[in-house]
Parts: sequence; structure tokens; C-alpha cells
Amino acid sequence: MAYQALYRKYRPKTFSDVVGQEHITNTLKNELSKGKAVHAYLFTGTRGTGKTSCAKILAKAVNCLSPENGDPCLKCESCLSVENGENTDIVEIDAASNNSVDSIRELRDRVAFAPSSSKYRVYIIDEVHMLTISAFNALLKTLEEPPEHVIFILATTEVHKLPATILSRCQRFDFKRIEPDKICGRIKYVAEKENLNITDGAAALIAAAADGGMRDALSVLDLCASAGGNITEETVESVCGMAGGEYLNELTDCIKKHDTDSALMLIDRLYNNSVDMQRLVGELTSHYRDLMIIKTVKGDNKPIVCSAAKLKKLEEQAADYDIRDIMRAISVLQGAAGRMQSGNRRCEAELTLLKLCEPQLSGDLPSLEKRVTLLEQSAVRNPVQAAPKKEEPQITVPDTDDTPQDGEEIPLPEPPDISENAAAKIEENGITAVSEPQWNEIMRLLRVSCPLIHGVLNKSKAYTKGQYLLIDAPNSQFRSLINSNNGYYKDSIRKAAHTVLGITYKLGPYKAVQKKEESDPLAALADKLKNFEIN
Repeated sequence: MAYQALYRKYRPKTFSDVVGQEHITNTLKNELSKGKAVHAYLFTGTRGTGKTSCAKILAKAVNCLSPENGDPCLKCESCLSVENGENTDIVEIDAASNNSVDSIRELRDRVAFAPSSSKYRVYIIDEVHMLTISAFNALLKTLEEPPEHVIFILATTEVHKLPATILSRCQRFDFKRIEPDKICGRIKYVAEKENLNITDGAAALIAAAADGGMRDALSVLDLCASAGGNITEETVESVCGMAGGEYLNELTDCIKKHDTDSALMLIDRLYNNSVDMQRLVGELTSHYRDLMIIKTVKGDNKPIVCSAAKLKKLEEQAADYDIRDIMRAISVLQGAAGRMQSGNRRCEAELTLLKLCEPQLSGDLPSLEKRVTLLEQSAVRNPVQAAPKKEEPQITVPDTDDTPQDGEEIPLPEPPDISENAAAKIEENGITAVSEPQWNEIMRLLRVSCPLIHGVLNKSKAYTKGQYLLIDAPNSQFRSLINSNNGYYKDSIRKAAHTVLGITYKLGPYKAVQKKEESDPLAALADKLKNFEIN
């Protein structure tokens, strides 16, 4: 016998077996137990929530010879014939492939015939929203006044596409997404029946991936079962092409730190490990959604499906995040998810990470607000003082403001030590040190506006003296770049410095004062003897 998929093997056979749709199954059972079946039903909801299953159960129940409180008995001749696929009075039609007006006219001609062996002839029309306008018009009259022996059950995932005339002639039932804990319970039940060992974390991860659909959850379980008898969270992540919780945490930390390099390298690693980029964006959206819930929902009962360890990590991340940053991330990610339907998914994922790490690359309102917030925070942490008006005697400042003066080497005493916790302005011997947070922000801006200069200034420090911004760069290329005729490099540094420090400086490389070496009497005597050609 051919293998039967789990979602088919464990499809509910009675209303009591249906999980998570009690508001519908209880109503249907009450109607049928009182003999009040209507001529047309409309089942609507997202995929995998039980629409087709309930339609088949309803078809059995209205024809059951010995119903039990509205449920089919599953023992009588009628129920057994339906279970075995032998009942010709129950007709399933896929509207996606039979959507023409001719198909509906043929159906309309057949409904006049009485059922061959059942009380009712039941027509289940799946994906009914796929019918054409002409087909809907052909169905309308029959749906409004069908023969007494005919019941229509229409099922759709897109009820908004149905004409109002059709909607008004049906008893409508809206199927909701099944709650994750109920999907978890069903997953564990099926796993036990199939002799599969599954961890609680794996069951919760399957429930989260199913997005409220029981059929999708059982399909994922089926795939995991094929990978081995022991099903863990790693098994589910591998089968579904998920990024995994650790990767999501790492990506989120990169975004928080504006670490573009690490974020893009991580994306490359995930892509090479066959992680689906569209699913990754969806998982990252869900991750930020969980952070948003933790930041806004008070109390312990939060609508988040995850293990206790993951919840603890989420709470730690949420404590360091501003709710506006979380909302901006969700907005950017949702926009990317829409564009991924038709574009290059990897490229779109990389662009999205760039926008999240570097708000200045995005022109949307949340990103502009983020940039303003960063500047305000920088101003509060690192107040900028006006440049000293009186020039120190150690420096000769040019009389002209022309930029060719940039690049002049200006000898200065040794600079003060700059540590991570140093004050924003340290003055010693007339030198003002640019604090590490300020210089890091300038370097971050240069990484975007001029990557070449950013690379040349790696591991550099900066000081101010009068009208000059003096840069101590280990890379010798710095002097040649700012002394070149190309003003682009100098302008890039000036603009970045002005954004952070609020002052437009002239540029120069830092050069420490060379200490005078004590004269060597013997060396001087040797030089004199050499001049007199004395050997």
C-alpha cells in the first residue's frame, strides 16, 4: 500500500475531531442535530485551517443514517461509502480548473437529478473565488433556489473576491488561524501515534512555522519524520530552511550595532547554507515582532510562541532596543518581503540589511527620524565646544581660507591619552582630542560616503588645534590623498566631521614634535677631522 501523507491520514472524520474551530463545529452540530441544514454554506479562511475537512464531514453528516449529536456515525452504509470514495452523490469540484461558464452550466443541469443512494446530493466547490463573472452569474440562480435534495458548500481563501450576490445567499462561517498551543498538542499526538520522538521546542517551532495552519504543520512533521526518528529544533530548522534562533539573534545584534560588515557576511554564510532568503526576512520580521510585543505588552502572558530560553534572550535584546527602532525594522522588512516576490531575493535581503544597519541609506520617514535621534544623542553625550579664537604660538595659521593650505604638517607636542571613557574634550598643551565616540561616528559616516578614505583611516585618531583637524593615521597613503588635487577626499572628511563636531575644519596630518638629540662630541670631532682630510 502506498504511503499516505500525515495530513491525509489524520484528517478529522467528525466535527469533534476538528481542532481550533469550535465556534464553527459546535454551530454545525447544533443545526444538524435539529435537522436545520441550509441549502448553501460558505467556508472561508486561510489555508490549512479545516475548511475542506469540515465540508466533507458536513456532507457525511447530512446523509448519515444514524447521526450522533450532529456528528456522522462513521458506521452506517452511507458514511462508509463516503470514506471509501464510493458515494457518487458527493461531488468535489476544483474551481481553479473548472472555472468556466460551461462547467457551471453542466453542474446546473445535473443538480436536477435526484441523488442515487443518499438523502442529499452535496456539491463541494473548492477555491470558489476562481470562478469567472459569467460562471458566478450562471451559478447564482441555482444557488438561490436549488432543489430540496441539493446542498452547496463553497470554500475559499479569498472571500473578498466573491460577488455580494453570492455572499448573500450562503450561510457564512469564518475559519480562524489555529492557536499555536493547539497545533503543538496535535503535533505531539500524531508523533506519538507514529512512534516519533519530538521535543517540546521542535513542536513549538513547527507550530510557529505553520502560521495557524494544521495541514502545513503536519506536512512539516512529515518531512522531519523522513529525516529521522528523533525530531529536534535543529531538525525542523534544517528541513524548513530556517535561519535558526541564534542566527536571528546575531543579525539583530549586528543591526543594533550598525555593524554592516558582519551582517552581510552572515547573510552570505546563510545563503551558502541554502537558507531561503524570503523565509529569512519573514523570520526576522517575526523576531522583531516578538521584540515589539515584549516592549509593549505588560504582564507575563504575552502572545509569543517560543521556548523559555529564547524568551529570556528576547527580553535581553528588547531591553537594549528603542521601540521606534523596532517599528522601523518591521516596516523595512515588510517592504522587502513584498519586493522579494519578483526580484533577486539574495540581493533584496542584502539591501534590506544595509538599510537597517545604515539609516542614512534609506529616505523613508522612520529612517530620517532615526538619523535625527542619533545626532541628538551624539550631541547630548559629546557636547561640542567652539574652536578657540586665540591661536597658539606653536601654529602658524594661514591668512587665507583657500583649501590648498590643507595637508600642511603641523608639529605638535605628544597628544593626551584617549580612552573609551574619556571626556568629549580633553585639552592638554593646547591640543583638543576628538573623543573616541565622536571619531567612531565620523568614521561610520565615511564608510558610507567614501569607503576608500574609511579604509585609509583605519586605526586612526584625531585632534583639533585652532582651525585645523589633525589626523594621526598609521597608513602613509593619507598624506598623499589629502595633498592631491582631488578635493573629493578632503570634502568627504570635512562633511563627516562637520556633521558630528559642528565645525568646518581645515585638514592636516598629525606630526609630533621631533626631540632634539644631544650632540656627540666624538662625532663632531670626527667630522672636523674629515673636513681637514685627517685620517
